[in-house]
Amino acid sequence: MSPRRVRTLACAIVLALFGGLVAATPAAAGGRCISTPGEYEAAWQARQARCVAPTLFGTTHSRGDRFLYPEGFAYAWAGSSVNLEAYLRLRHRYGDEPAKVGVGILSYVGYPGLDTWDFPTDLAVYTLPRGVHAKVPTFATWFRLLDEQLGFPRAALRDLERAYARTADAVDAFEQVTGCRRADLLAGAWPGADIGCNAAFMAALTAAGPSPYEGAQSTRCFANVATDYAGPRNAAALRAVLYQCQDAGFLNTGVGRGYNTYADPFVCKPAAAQSVEQRYTGREFVLPNARLDDLPGHVDITLDIGAPGQRPFLHDGYC
Repeated sequence: MSPRRVRTLACAIVLALFGGLVAATPAAAGGRCISTPGEYEAAWQARQARCVAPTLFGTTHSRGDRFLYPEGFAYAWAGSSVNLEAYLRLRHRYGDEPAKVGVGILSYVGYPGLDTWDFPTDLAVYTLPRGVHAKVPTFATWFRLLDEQLGFPRAALRDLERAYARTADAVDAFEQVTGCRRADLLAGAWPGADIGCNAAFMAALTAAGPSPYEGAQSTRCFANVATDYAGPRNAAALRAVLYQCQDAGFLNTGVGRGYNTYADPFVCKPAAAQSVEQRYTGREFVLPNARLDDLPGHVDITLDIGAPGQRPFLHDGYC
């Protein structure tokens, strides 16, 4: 397949995915859309399902964090107004079952390991500083952002896009690129040669060093790969960089849309009976990581995630 054909196919996938999202977004005809963090918090408390202006973003983070994302990350992941509308619908529908709301939001964001997740988590809803723009986190976007730092050839991006264009399931695509076995990843295993991860992926992961979750810096992580990685600069190595340095985990789609293998909260079927397309979620963005107090406006909403091991709805369905 030619590079032009790959780009055309990738664009078609993005348009098809985002087109459905635009059509599903509530119109503002029935009233003014929520446009400030305070209004969003009020709607949350009142369990109102309302439309949300595209100037609002949402990021889940560990309770007590001062930053949108752990401080070492150069970029923070953010959910769009489409996601924020979905969270209000969850609150409206399942407000008397708060764990379905909290865990449903984490599932919508794309958290793995939710059967046992026990870290207190909040939802920050905020506006961006003047001049700061959110970017759609396609693989091409990451390549442009990191090209000068990493020095990977464009062929690595082309092959990565090709692999993800062949299948709608992000976990299958991750397995095809990295060799890491799908079943082991979904069972909670860390990437390693013992679950089939290929040599290039593991070598780049090792060269990258600790992730920002371990107190490192994204910029140092990128620099480590640029200077210390001696293997082929191919799609597997590029995927390792995004995985380790910027939290683009195995559920990441590379087209700017969330995905999870758990049951979609709005589809009344068990997870196993839902299609891959039904488990895609809202639009996601990346933006420069920032202190919460440095944002023009933000609120923190406490999420009730209940007790680990008591979330059968993740597999059996929410309704």
